[in-house]
Amino acid sequence: MTYDVIVIGAGPAGYVCAIRAAQLGLKTAIVDKLWLGGVCLNVGCIPSKSLLKNAEVAELLRHHGGDFGFSFDNLKLDYPAAVKRSRQVSGRLTKGVESLMKKNKVDVHMGAAVLKSQSAVEVTDKDGDASRKTLEGKAIVIATGARASMIPGVTADGKQVLTYWEAILQESLPKSAIVIGSGAIGVEFATVWNAYGVKVTVVEMLPTLVPLEDEEIGKELGKQFGKAGITVKVGTKVESIEAAGDAVKVKVSGAGGAEILEAEQVLVAIGTRPNSENLGLEALGVKIERGFIQVDDKLQTTVPGVYAIGDVTGKLMLAHVGSAQGIVCAENIAGHKTVTLDYNAMPRATYCHPQVASFGLTEKQAKEQGYTVKVGKFPFQANGKALGLHDYAGFVKIVTDAKYGEILGAHLIGPEVTELLPELTLAHMMELTAEEIARNVHAHPSLSETLMETAHGLVGGYIHI
Repeated sequence: MTYDVIVIGAGPAGYVCAIRAAQLGLKTAIVDKLWLGGVCLNVGCIPSKSLLKNAEVAELLRHHGGDFGFSFDNLKLDYPAAVKRSRQVSGRLTKGVESLMKKNKVDVHMGAAVLKSQSAVEVTDKDGDASRKTLEGKAIVIATGARASMIPGVTADGKQVLTYWEAILQESLPKSAIVIGSGAIGVEFATVWNAYGVKVTVVEMLPTLVPLEDEEIGKELGKQFGKAGITVKVGTKVESIEAAGDAVKVKVSGAGGAEILEAEQVLVAIGTRPNSENLGLEALGVKIERGFIQVDDKLQTTVPGVYAIGDVTGKLMLAHVGSAQGIVCAENIAGHKTVTLDYNAMPRATYCHPQVASFGLTEKQAKEQGYTVKVGKFPFQANGKALGLHDYAGFVKIVTDAKYGEILGAHLIGPEVTELLPELTLAHMMELTAEEIARNVHAHPSLSETLMETAHGLVGGYIHI
């Protein structure tokens, strides 16, 4: 079988690339050894957001029902029902991807793929038998994603030591859990489990939670986690993990010395590593560094006709970045007009409670790059909509270049801030300044008014603080 484009990997990068390639008139195939939708739709982004909504309701009923005039004598939280709903949401979307493949006439081949040349892909039957078929393609796109990293010497058994995969599928909850790592996966599971009454401890080696975010964001999240009853240990290194009967013992060391933490389960959430092995890339001469496939602005590897997109490139390991790469990659292959992606301007979203959203430079990074920085900051406590929601922790912070007013970055923590970010990334892309955001009339009452207020603070003076 001969194609214009063969995409290996059917996650948010791969299937979007396949759709765009087909839209541009290219005969397209997609190969995946497990499922359509990838980790994101099946055991990642999508089902986790469903669980987080359940957690929001559980937290509201358990701790804030009285504020809204509700009381319960025997409130029962059914976590297996929450997991069931998350699987239904996931299943609906994966079926949607299957329909999109049919709609766009993309051929789907389920099985493990290996590149035999820069134009030939061998696919082994998904059931693991000896049957093989070879697909010929003018262009091949690697979109094989990434998997959970593990602490050296530690093995995830799926019962006491978990990765996100086991954690998102298990229907029972531990009475206590230690979360190692405070990136998006770690803080989101901490939020879910804590809302259902699990005693949660988060261990982070760096000085603040969500350590890739602006320092003020990490400190504020640590403060709010503490208020919610989550134990936070930052600047703390994990020395060892040992199962001991029904418990897991985690030896850690920090400023206060060494100690042993104990819980029923441990979630290791220290990041991900690329799935670039066993694809035949090295034999073709594709350049790989630390497991990540190296690509240029057109998403092409060092081998002509072979492209890579998504987490396996390591550019920015986020589903929406992979999808954006997929569209640009397909357009480059087709010779269609396209853009060059600015990874610094990509939105970053974390769906813990309170939510975290950001893009661009942190205040510290902007100063290190030589900018004369001017910062605007507005609290959700002064926002009427947030008060009405009874969800008003956090703030909006916009970092600008004092000389020209250019928006260098934005850092938000608070209610639904992941939904507020697009206005700021669009403003950055269109080279708007804080003054133009301030002059843009925002609906009242709305959470988006915090963006306007922050901008007012940058150019003339805050109105409501």
